[in-house]
Amino acid sequence: MPKTMTKIVGITGGIASGKSTVVAQLRKHGYQVIDADQVVHDLQKKGGRLYQALFDWLGDAILQDNGELDRQALGQAIFGNQEMMAKSSALQNDIIRQELAQRRQELAKTESLFFMDIPLLIELDYVGWFDAIWLVVVDDETQLNRLMARNHLTLAEAKKRMASQMPTKEKLAYADHILDNNGDKAALEKQVEALLTDLSQP
Repeated sequence: MPKTMTKIVGITGGIASGKSTVVAQLRKHGYQVIDADQVVHDLQKKGGRLYQALFDWLGDAILQDNGELDRQALGQAIFGNQEMMAKSSALQNDIIRQELAQRRQELAKTESLFFMDIPLLIELDYVGWFDAIWLVVVDDETQLNRLMARNHLTLAEAKKRMASQMPTKEKLAYADHILDNNGDKAALEKQVEALLTDLSQP
């Protein structure tokens, strides 16, 4: 019997906005979520396509002693340098896009509804992939504090990371639903529950 048309929802938001809380809630309900960051990690493992591309470009300065990619060294080599960031993006984005497209195609064969968590969904033009886009938003001060705590960054480092991203207010126009994460975890989860209820309506 043919499956009904698949609905695909994209989840995005700035760094440390709370996307992982949303993803955890969806998985708790049994939904499949393609996590773009996890896909990148898989591709960056020793022998992966991104690992090879980055090694060919930057050499063993970005490797740990065991030969695995040193993400901290990679980040330090790239962040804050516009030219390096542009080159890194161009190098990596095609490979990532191909992998995400393949995983999306595979899930669409078996799932009637699934999600994709893509931090740069809007910036890298994935908007057309989705039936709806959920944007997780948080005010700048809260985002800064969470980012410093989570990634053990100084104030200057955290500000640099945030400045490298598209401002949240520019993303609002692309979002079908806004998830406000200025409150606690329970408040965010309640909003996710409400959206899931809407999605389950015929």
